[in-house]
Amino acid sequence: EAADRIARAAGFRKIFIETKDFVLTAYLRASEPGGDLTVYIEGDGAAWLTRRQLSADPTPGKPLVLELAAMDPAANVAYLARPGQYTAGPFPVCDPIYWSARRFSNEVVKAMNEAVDRLRADAGSRRLNLIGYSGGAAIAVLIASGRSDVVSLRTVAGNLDTEAVNRYHGVSPLEGSLNPIHRARKLKYLPQHHFAGSADTVVPPFITESFAKQTGDEVRGKMTIIEGATHGEGWKARWRSLLAVPFQEP
Repeated sequence: EAADRIARAAGFRKIFIETKDFVLTAYLRASEPGGDLTVYIEGDGAAWLTRRQLSADPTPGKPLVLELAAMDPAANVAYLARPGQYTAGPFPVCDPIYWSARRFSNEVVKAMNEAVDRLRADAGSRRLNLIGYSGGAAIAVLIASGRSDVVSLRTVAGNLDTEAVNRYHGVSPLEGSLNPIHRARKLKYLPQHHFAGSADTVVPPFITESFAKQTGDEVRGKMTIIEGATHGEGWKARWRSLLAVPFQEP
């Protein structure tokens, strides 16, 4: 209900997108047919209750990514939730494996790509700008590396190296998931910018720096560390100014 209120106030309409394997929840605001579409991709949400106890519902406790999308002044903007998030009604139950070990699996990436196709068609757009938060940044990278219509990529507190993040936290590897850092080289020529919080203990800035280096060019101009920002705090107040940060020319 909170997400619906935020979306309505910003002129978004809610869409349930049926893909081959999942039903995904999205919000779309499109007022410029043919214009570029900016797609915000949600993070992992409330996937875990504790380090060892999986949540029964991965819907984010706070709709931060939707709030960022609502602040975006672009004419065509979409928000895309991950499998199992914001589900309602008669839709099939999502297997929890898809918000845990297989949350970055081939089938999840394929479904998110299908949803992006649908949103692009609904907006009448030909080109895409992707913005991913936390685990949604991993999805954004995996999507961008396989498409020719993505013209820019931004990540916020992004889990851009899943193996390194799990080693840092001393938890098991994600069996059955793809690691976005393995696709970094494919994005060498894509305009991109990656934002990391200096006080983020969930995805520390060294993860973002490592990914930026793997794209094959200098990190400077491709990454910004936001002083005082944690994983979930310090982004809303700065978001409009961060959207204005120019991309480094590839």
